[in-house]
Amino acid sequence: MAENKIKECSKLIAQHGMTIAFAESATAGWLCSEFALTDESGQVLKGGIACYDADLKVSLLGVPKGLIDQFTPESMEVTKEMAYRLAHLIPSDIQVTVTGLTTPGGSETPEKPVGTMFVYALIHDRHLGFRKVFQGSCEEIIQQTIQATAEMLIRALTQFNYHQHISTGA
Repeated sequence: MAENKIKECSKLIAQHGMTIAFAESATAGWLCSEFALTDESGQVLKGGIACYDADLKVSLLGVPKGLIDQFTPESMEVTKEMAYRLAHLIPSDIQVTVTGLTTPGGSETPEKPVGTMFVYALIHDRHLGFRKVFQGSCEEIIQQTIQATAEMLIRALTQFNYHQHISTGA
């Protein structure tokens, strides 16, 4: 099912003449890989960075260590900062970043249990994101995150199209 949403999302990105890039922690590149399997991949996909370990968020993406220390590697604050940093590393129209807890051993707490996922996206000057708690195995949590991310992007791109038509009078 996630594959169909990814295909729909990829088609919308292509219709807008846009490109997309990823920096993924908890999903470890799976989201980017799903886009690589679409017919429009050559048009829309710029690339992705898998930065599963918190040290890579600092050394590769340039996320301040103090931000990670303050909020944990799996947080909306860090996920948002990753998106801003990604925009400088992989120029694209859309930057999508993911952190979260798919297995025990991270920064889980009663308020942030395993299954908590953070997604943030920049589409030009628009900022989108969500924090959701998913249930299931590691694989099921990742699949649900991919689905929810595709749905978020589809909604945003559909609204983007809607606003374009309104502003041009079409």
